[in-house]
Amino acid sequence: MNDSKIYVGKSAEYLNVSIDTLRRWDKSGKLPANKSKGGQRWYLKKDLDLFKFGVFELAKQWVTGTAQEPHPEFYCPTTTEFKGRLSKLQFALEKLEEYKDTYSLVVAITGEIGNNSYDHNLGNWPDIQGAFFAFDIDKKQIALADRGLGVFRTLKRIKPEIANDKTALNIAFTEIISGRAPESRGNGLKFVRRVVLDNRFKLEFFSGNASAIIDGINDTTKFNDSETCYSGCVALINF
Repeated sequence: MNDSKIYVGKSAEYLNVSIDTLRRWDKSGKLPANKSKGGQRWYLKKDLDLFKFGVFELAKQWVTGTAQEPHPEFYCPTTTEFKGRLSKLQFALEKLEEYKDTYSLVVAITGEIGNNSYDHNLGNWPDIQGAFFAFDIDKKQIALADRGLGVFRTLKRIKPEIANDKTALNIAFTEIISGRAPESRGNGLKFVRRVVLDNRFKLEFFSGNASAIIDGINDTTKFNDSETCYSGCVALINF
């Protein structure tokens, strides 16, 4: 993604809609346009991508694509940037009445998943250091991703007997691994699962060739094989 300006005609082509549709979306606030001093409307490429694909698809595209840093708006190369963006998420949620009882939990599980990216890959990033972190308050979605070692390779250092990605995810979300640092950080995913189930959230978490789908509405946790291989981790939180 980049910050290039795309004017109305090309934007309509990119989204496969009419110019009149873009005008309606601008007026309703669904997809606000930027305007030049002369009144000409334009969009940033990153905003069109976000609207077209959504936060989760952008996260997956980054993890499975060629090694390059994501757009600066979504890129947290270190924990400092991640914590700053986490604070922005908290500020956005705590202003809304409907999240007054749950916003702290949403922030907590987002922080736990994101912090794992840094803790488990410290000094061992395969290519791009840091995490992708994007959220869409209107759609109630948060996407997190890293191009790190992944859950299987991380846990195999502690439990060499682990055989595959699906087993690794099962262990990560359901078993207490160790109370000793730094392994204790991995136990945070049990906290994430508990919060998701208790609050009717939903988490889709992918690593390697496996996925964990934790559905608080139906009170289910499923570990599946994934058709796509993710070298690191990708997560979507629906709250």
